[in-house]
Amino acid sequence: MNKTLKLQEFYSKNLNWIPDNLKTEIGHFNVFQTEEFSGPNPKPMPYSRKDYYKISLILGKSKVHYADKVIEINKQGLLFANPQIPYNWEQVDKQLKGYFCVFTESFFSQFGDLNKYPVFKSDGNPIFDLTSDNITEFSKIFERMFTEINSDYEFKYDVLRNLVFELIHSAIKLKPTNLSINYQSNASERISSLFLELLERQFPIENVRQQIKLRTASEFANQLGIHVNHLNRALKEITNKSTTTIIADRLLQEAKILLSHTNWNISEIANCLGFEETAHFSNFFKKHTTYSPIRFRKEFII
Repeated sequence: MNKTLKLQEFYSKNLNWIPDNLKTEIGHFNVFQTEEFSGPNPKPMPYSRKDYYKISLILGKSKVHYADKVIEINKQGLLFANPQIPYNWEQVDKQLKGYFCVFTESFFSQFGDLNKYPVFKSDGNPIFDLTSDNITEFSKIFERMFTEINSDYEFKYDVLRNLVFELIHSAIKLKPTNLSINYQSNASERISSLFLELLERQFPIENVRQQIKLRTASEFANQLGIHVNHLNRALKEITNKSTTTIIADRLLQEAKILLSHTNWNISEIANCLGFEETAHFSNFFKKHTTYSPIRFRKEFII
């Protein structure tokens, strides 16, 4: 898998310049038209994690390689990408249209936690197939972004933050049943949130020397300072899944990514994912996919 793409690299490779405010503490935001980066023979976007957030409105047939999935967009789609999940967007039509905005986490410092929204969660829904009515709604939001960023208004970046939140909430409302959020604060929710944060901190795995440390329910419970039964009950209540299942699902997702997008051998991948023996990893992978790691790599490599 390609190394994490820095926002500085995005600018230098695509636009031959780097904004001055990329290194400042206030964070960075910008908005573009897709046509500037799309054409009959576009350079393929590398499948990699990026160190910035990106929201893309794409008009045209394309494929999204997101984490361990490939999702086809037949006419138009909306993608919410975050620094935790690797992805690329494969152009199928000769010309794509649309908009996208890029921004850093520090741009939203003290303005809200982006990662609490389902569109930016690893188990959430980051990709939306849109109707013509949806296209009009989202296009208007991006057009307002262009107006604001080119204005001299003193508080234009506050307006731009609000427009990003408008994109997020408009997308969530498209599928209220699947993406409903419960903001009621209780002990089970706090435990669940802390557990998922600990789990996600161990990813992405970007080199063969990196190894996850927490793999079992007991290890997570010890880290959180609670009894493992308490952790299991909280996660079951909030997610309707067992602790073991959630951990296994996340390990499996990362395993598929590493098998598909790196040339690391099976032993190296097993070690990175915390398996003491390669055979244990192979058994785990086959149990959950019916494929051995080697067969999966041969049949599903992108």
